Amino acid sequence: MDNIDIVIVEDNYHDVEMILDALNESGIKSGFLIFRDGAEAVQYFFDPTGKFISGKLRPPKLILLDLKLPKINGTEVLKLLKSDDKTKYIPVVVFTSSNEARDRKESYKLGVNSYLVKPLDADQFAEHIRQIISYWLNLNINVD
Repeated sequence: MDNIDIVIVEDNYHDVEMILDALNESGIKSGFLIFRDGAEAVQYFFDPTGKFISGKLRPPKLILLDLKLPKINGTEVLKLLKSDDKTKYIPVVVFTSSNEARDRKESYKLGVNSYLVKPLDADQFAEHIRQIISYWLNLNINVD
């Protein structure tokens, strides 16, 4: 688990496949984890009492987060991540189908680093993923 650079929190199987295809086509070899609902993501980062699980060797370089998730929605996941001192500096990119102003406003209020609406076109979707990964893994300098 020490080589996890990207955490993908996405419940749509088709979107996960398109993300993985874009990563593969880009030659990105970073380790990644996929969670299919918000509860899985929260359990990965926090124990049942809500404390960060410090046994993880290093936090990921990026969390790619959908908002419309089962069990615990993406907004709640974002709120938990950005309210904890151990996880608040992990870059979170909301990549969602929602273009609603209230979702964007709430995400930025909670501390999201970027908010992108998923394009319907498969080629544009793949290009968005390539650009997101390129920026956050190659250009951005994390707090570490």
